[in-house]
Amino acid sequence: MIPGMHSASPPPSPAVIDGIFRALSDPTRRSVLERLSAKPASVSDLAADHRMALPSFVAHLRVLEGAGLVRSKKEGRVRTYELAPERLQVAEDWLGRQRTMWERRLDRLDAYLLKMKKERSE
Repeated sequence: MIPGMHSASPPPSPAVIDGIFRALSDPTRRSVLERLSAKPASVSDLAADHRMALPSFVAHLRVLEGAGLVRSKKEGRVRTYELAPERLQVAEDWLGRQRTMWERRLDRLDAYLLKMKKERSE
């Protein structure tokens, strides 16, 4: 496939998109994603950056994992999380489709307004 091009697979269900944006709506979860974009990290390393009880922080990780934005693996007693960038691509694709739709609408509005202006000046 050509870089930057996406396969013609159908868009994900609204529930999947809703889950991704719900997960992205929280600043703590966005902060975790930013941290994981550099490298995988353990729960304790991720939690150290946030002033909240560990169970509350783990709930944020569960939301991210449930939305498919992160993956975890457990080795011994240590659970490590890593970014799952393919789900971020789902959000980017959705936003791109919205941008395209609005650009088309604005282009049509612009053409209409120019036509109206021309008709008024005649």
